[in-house]
Amino acid sequence: MKRIAVLIIPIVAVAALAARRFGPRAGRPDLASRIAAMPDSAPPKWIFNNVTAIRANTDRILELMERHAAAESERPAPAPPRD
Repeated sequence: MKRIAVLIIPIVAVAALAARRFGPRAGRPDLASRIAAMPDSAPPKWIFNNVTAIRANTDRILELMERHAAAESERPAPAPPRD
């Protein structure tokens, strides 16, 4: 009996860990395709479109800020005022 328990307990533990690790992703469908299939008046589609637009705007703003910072670093420092 003890020998069986020594074999079964680790197998059950590994199976439980594997189910916990891979279980939630196993049945997850592609969200973008599900949203695209919804009618335009569906609130989840509005939210998805707004979040997508916000991400695109944020990326564009960050790119502009990086270019501006690079341009500022390339400029020579102003000369100190003379007395």
